[in-house]
Amino acid sequence: MRLDKYLKVSRLIKRRTVAKEVADKGRILLNGQVAKSSSTVKVGDQLTIQFGNKVVTVRVEALLDSTRKEDAKEMFTILEETYKNNDEKV
Repeated sequence: MRLDKYLKVSRLIKRRTVAKEVADKGRILLNGQVAKSSSTVKVGDQLTIQFGNKVVTVRVEALLDSTRKEDAKEMFTILEETYKNNDEKV
C-alpha cells in the first residue's frame, strides 16, 4: 500500500493530500530512510513522522483499504512520541 494512502486510512494524517505533502518534504522516515508518498508500506514497517515539534514513531500492524474511525487505531502501534523542543517522551 502507498504511504500516503496508509497515513490517510489509518488516520495518522487526516487527508491524503496533506500526507503526500508531508512525505515529499522529507518529514517521514520508513524504516530509517526518508520516504516518498509513493513508498510501499508493509506490515511490520516502522514509520517516524514529524508533526511540527512533535515526532511520532509507529509500527504498521495491518493494511486495510478502508476503515471506520474505531478500527483505524488497530492499523498501528505507537512506539514513541517525543517533542523536539524539550525532548519530553510521552
